[in-house]
Amino acid sequence: VFCPSPRADMQLWNNHPKVYLDVARTGQAKCPYCGTVYRLQAGAPAPAGH
Repeated sequence: VFCPSPRADMQLWNNHPKVYLDVARTGQAKCPYCGTVYRLQAGAPAPAGH
């Protein structure tokens, strides 16, 4: 996944550079810029190759 997500509706004043986060390894990841935590949904397949 990447942050900021297009669904976050961030404005220019609170936006940050796009970062890619690996949720496949542990099932969740936290953005180092804004602190948003992304989690895999129960039953959702992991990305290909993981």
